[in-house]
Amino acid sequence: MHDVASQGYRLNADEGERLRFSGADFLVKASADTTGGAFSIVEEIDPLDTPLHCHANEDELFYVIEGEHIFRCGDHEFHVGPGGTMFAPRGVPHAHRRIVPRSGRFLTMTSPAGFEGFFRDLSRAEADGASMSEAYAAAASKYGITWLNR
Repeated sequence: MHDVASQGYRLNADEGERLRFSGADFLVKASADTTGGAFSIVEEIDPLDTPLHCHANEDELFYVIEGEHIFRCGDHEFHVGPGGTMFAPRGVPHAHRRIVPRSGRFLTMTSPAGFEGFFRDLSRAEADGASMSEAYAAAASKYGITWLNR
C-alpha cells in the first residue's frame, strides 16, 4: 500500500468514507491518513443541528454547499448560505442550526486532522446498537469536546 499523504489522491463528488448516525450522512473526504495529519474534511449531508460546544484540539472551518445555516461563534451569530464560510477557532464556543430542519450540505474542515474519528466512533456505536447518549459522551471526552448549555 502506498502512502496516500505523500502521493496525492482524488475523489469524485460522491466518494469518500461513508458514515451514518442519527439519521444524517457523513462523507470523509480527507483524513489524518490522507493528509499526513494536516487537516480533515467531512461532508455533512442533511446535517444535524449541533448544540453549543467547544473544541480543545482543533480549529473548524465550515463551507456551505447547500441550504441556509445559522452558526454561532462566541457572541456572534452568522447566517451562511451556499458558497459562504464560517471559521470557529479552537477554544471558542460555537453551535450550528439550519433554517430548514435536516436540509443542506456543508464541508467541515478541521485542523489538525483527527476529528473525523468522532464521526467514525458515533457511526460505529449506532451500528452496534449502543446507547447514543453514552456514545456522544465517550466521543466528546476522547476528542476534547465540551458541551455547553446541555
